[in-house]
Amino acid sequence: MANILIIDDSPTDVKIFSGALERAGHKVTSVATAEAGIDAAHKTKPDLVLMDVIMPGMNGFQATRSLTKDPETSAIPVLIVTTKSMETDRMWGMRQGAKDVLVKPVSEKDLVAHVNKHLPAGV
Repeated sequence: MANILIIDDSPTDVKIFSGALERAGHKVTSVATAEAGIDAAHKTKPDLVLMDVIMPGMNGFQATRSLTKDPETSAIPVLIVTTKSMETDRMWGMRQGAKDVLVKPVSEKDLVAHVNKHLPAGV
């Protein structure tokens, strides 16, 4: 069982992702802003972060860069899950340090498979 942090301002997406991940045996917490997500990642050290891009205030690309460049959180894999489907968005997300970029809507099977693929060994 892994501890997954979801950073997404859409209650609907959070509910869908949480349900899928909990059914797969993971523990899920969520926050609605990038700033709160960075704070939560520092406090709880999740095994993986699911990051939305379009949020009020700091966006998910900025938050991903903040987490992946900070020595305290750089080992936590970040998966971006966004409606932004252009190849340039995917490339930009990867350049910020994301391990993968998934486009919403993402199937439960694909979400769980990508999360499990990027979890640290032994989790």
